[in-house]
Amino acid sequence: MTKPIPQLSKFMTTRPFSVEKTESLLTAATLMQKEHIRHLPVTFEGKIEGLLSSTDINLIRSLKGVDIEKMKVMDCFTPNAFTVSPSAHLDEVLDQMAEKKYGCAVVADNDHLVGIFTWVDALMASSELMKTRLK
Repeated sequence: MTKPIPQLSKFMTTRPFSVEKTESLLTAATLMQKEHIRHLPVTFEGKIEGLLSSTDINLIRSLKGVDIEKMKVMDCFTPNAFTVSPSAHLDEVLDQMAEKKYGCAVVADNDHLVGIFTWVDALMASSELMKTRLK
């Protein structure tokens, strides 16, 4: 008898950091560096707008004449990030992330941020599942 595939809510990071799209890019970059995170959900008035990644910030920093202190998050984030429900099945989310090469999934309930699921979370989930299901 096989066990049911768990929901994403079991493995996601709850209460992730986020940033309003009207914040300065420097504020977001500082938060990401301080907290050692690579993905930051972007919100506006409590609703998910997209995702800012460390790759986005590094690209902007590489441009000559660009001052990230004067830029806003809204100037460089990715709108319409890969967003899933906390009740999504783990295998379906992993398949989509692998197929599309997404670094994370923003987890939302009624357009409100409830979590984030990153590749680190995916590795931890894989490790736990191997230890508990393959014995």
